Amino acid sequence: MLYKSRIMPRELQIYQYLNLRVKLSGKERKHLFNLQKGYEGELQFDSLTATIRSDCLILNDLLLSNNRNIFQIDTLIILPDTVYLFEVKNFEGDYFYDSDRLYTQVPPNSEVNNPLIQLHRSESLLRQLLHNLGCKLTIQALIVFINPEFTLYQTPINKPFLLPGQINRFLQKVQSTSQKITNEHKTLANQLISLHIQDPPLYIPPSYQYHDLKKGNICRNCGSYEITVKGTKCICKSCGEKELSEDLIMRNVKELMLLFPEMIITTNTIFEWCDKVLPKRTIGRTLKRHMNCKGEHQWRHYEF
Repeated sequence: MLYKSRIMPRELQIYQYLNLRVKLSGKERKHLFNLQKGYEGELQFDSLTATIRSDCLILNDLLLSNNRNIFQIDTLIILPDTVYLFEVKNFEGDYFYDSDRLYTQVPPNSEVNNPLIQLHRSESLLRQLLHNLGCKLTIQALIVFINPEFTLYQTPINKPFLLPGQINRFLQKVQSTSQKITNEHKTLANQLISLHIQDPPLYIPPSYQYHDLKKGNICRNCGSYEITVKGTKCICKSCGEKELSEDLIMRNVKELMLLFPEMIITTNTIFEWCDKVLPKRTIGRTLKRHMNCKGEHQWRHYEF
């Protein structure tokens, strides 16, 4: 049973928006690629855990703290007798493991961060946190290599690795349990959700300025700026995608608020952000319908 859904990380959303409005550096594009690939791997694992029909509670994307030590959990599954902690990796290509180190074969012998280090830290902090919450369930921590194009040579059999060909068999084993969860399990899940940190305190956003970003309406399907307004609809010249003007305006509002949280939302700010393509009357009417109007006349602005 899915108990906490996964949402796209704020950092990834910001990078995706910026990628369409400013030229990112090579380092920033690489970071965006890694963020996107990691998130796609997590979603792929979500689609597999969603098939579990045994009695369990699935919590995706937890950011927790214990004794001021922050740790992140990709997926947590609470079973009647065990708490499974999963660290999902979307690595692709040929790797090999040697002397507690992980290397890629292309380029040769290039060492990468060993995910076991992060897993052991998360497991230890989770164990301490559960102890503080009065939970005595056993914890099993595993690294899931989700990508079917991933190969790990010299895999130690005593390491908590789930390789692509092992994932389905493992989930079938999880599904074979006949025990039932209780209110105590749900209480634990609710406690963990209440402790979830919404905004990562250590997140450092990329540097960007309002005047550097390209203004205009972006097609939700192909990312093109070639959008024309016809009545209450907006049509992309590149791919033919149609969207209600109202929906397009609110997409722009949410994008602008994410990129510039301190910016005051007014009819004029959205008009300028949309590159003056959408009529002010349409923008004002949409903002009134979907947001709370504050102030009067020149001080009028909108908030959620």
